[in-house]
Parts: sequence; C-alpha cells; structure tokens
Amino acid sequence: MPDSRTPPDGASPRTTGAQARPPEVDRVAASRRAVAARRERAALKKDVAMRVITPQELLRRALADPTSPAGAMRVPEFLTAIPAIGEGKRDRILHDLEISPVKRLGGLGSRQREDLRSFLDARWPELEPRGGRSRLVVLAGPTAVGKGTVAAHIKAHHPEILLSVSATTRAPRPGEVDGEHYFFVDDAEFDRMIADDELLEYATVHNAYRYGTPRTPIEKALAQGRTVLLEIDLQGARQVREADPSATLVFLLPPSWDELVQRLVGRGTEDTAERARRLRTAKTELASQAEFDFRVVNDDIARAADEVARLAH
Repeated sequence: MPDSRTPPDGASPRTTGAQARPPEVDRVAASRRAVAARRERAALKKDVAMRVITPQELLRRALADPTSPAGAMRVPEFLTAIPAIGEGKRDRILHDLEISPVKRLGGLGSRQREDLRSFLDARWPELEPRGGRSRLVVLAGPTAVGKGTVAAHIKAHHPEILLSVSATTRAPRPGEVDGEHYFFVDDAEFDRMIADDELLEYATVHNAYRYGTPRTPIEKALAQGRTVLLEIDLQGARQVREADPSATLVFLLPPSWDELVQRLVGRGTEDTAERARRLRTAKTELASQAEFDFRVVNDDIARAADEVARLAH
C-alpha cells in the first residue's frame, strides 16, 4: 500500500517550512535595512530633541515621503522627541487630536495632518523674517558648525561683502594671520578698546577668551553703501540686535546633531573635557535659533555660503 504522504504522479511535492523561507542572503539584507531604518529614525528624533530641525520640518519630510524613515516614525515617538513633551503629555495630545498611538507620521489622514500641524505651529512657531532689514548681517551658530569656513568662502567669492575682522584675546591657531583672521590682542588692549567704546559688541566665549567687533571699519563700510558680515557668537549677536534692531541675523545649523559632534571631535583643537563642555554649550545655542531672522543649514560649504550671501543683499 502506498504511503499516504506520497504525492500522486505528476504532482509537485509539498514545500517544507525550511524551503518556504527566503534565502539567507535576503533575510540578512532585510535585517540590515531594518537596522539602518531604526538608526535613521533615532537620528531624526535626536535632531528634533537637540533643536537641529523643527518638529514641523520632520513632519514635512514624513508627509512628503511616507516610506522614508521620517514617514515610518510612529506619532508617539515623534511627540516624545520634542523637548518638554513627556509620556503623560504625549498621551493627552494623542487623545485630543484623536490619533491612534500605532499611527505612523506618513500614514496620517488629512484632518490629522492639519490638526497636528496646527498644534505644532501654535506651540513652536517657526521663523518669520522681519521687514526693514539693514545691510549689517550677523552670522552665528553653535560651536563647530563651520561659521568661520562659511564666512571665509563668502569673503573669497563675494568681494562686495565686507567680512568684519574680530579682536580676540586668544592665541592664534596654526595658519591664522593677525589682522586677516583676527586682531590678536592682550587683555590690557582689549580693556582699552572697551573703555574707548571701540567695540560694537564683545563677549567672553566658552568661559575662556574674549572676542569683540571693532566698530570703526563697520561704520565706514556701511556709510559707503557696502554690506558687512559679522561672524560672531550668540552673545555678540544679541548685543548687535540690541544696538541695531534692523540688523539681519542668520543662524547657521549643522545637518544633524551627530554631524556637529563629529566636526568638533575631528577638529582636534580641544581636549575631551573641553569638547564635552562645548557640546553642552552647543545644545543651549541651538535652542536660541528662534531669535534669528533666517536659518541656513551648513550641509555644503559653497551652497550655505551662497545662501547667506543672498540673504545679505
């Protein structure tokens, strides 16, 4: 008597569970893609938490491409990445907006999209450039974001814009030239410049050295109808805004928080303790970007420099 498990003539044998599984190489590739996607979502959440990008920007990316890491992010993850939103507040927001906790950003319905966007705009309004801006342009941003490199590119490719040269009490770094990169002065000379009102702004940076912007070259260039670019720190930008409310303030952002960390580490000019302190400062500086008229992402030096130059005209 034939075995009942033997298929009839011409029939294909039943596929076993082992044979039904995808090839090992496919499963490995799928696993790697899943890990990469989780890392990208984690990086995006970190960027929102560190204020490198706004919640609205992440939502825009998710809605533009629902299959992207942003689009695949669940709404609860998104909300708790926003500073000041914990689990309790997150749950209340989901309830008020009538959004399921399993919903992904890219899968929101049209009403849910608008409600979430309105919620974000009401609590974290994005920048709205002011009118009546002057030809005095301030470029600031967190440590290691590349302000000096962008400013140098503007100086080399946009000669119509005068790049102000700051005075500082720190020693020159390798390759820096007195009078070209900075005016290197001692504490006594810096005190004299303050006393004689020769500085438009000045501040102590990173609790170490003082920096200031000589007033006379700026006033002369503006009187001649030229645009002047100041590459300074956050404290200095606030002083300039107070002295000249019409000044144009531009905040330079890194492409991501992880990239900012890599730039600071790769620079190699600070020890471990100093890098950690500067990163803490950078986190605070990123939170101040709402004080500025424009944001520019330094993902490419030439592109970022050209964008700042356009804003200066």
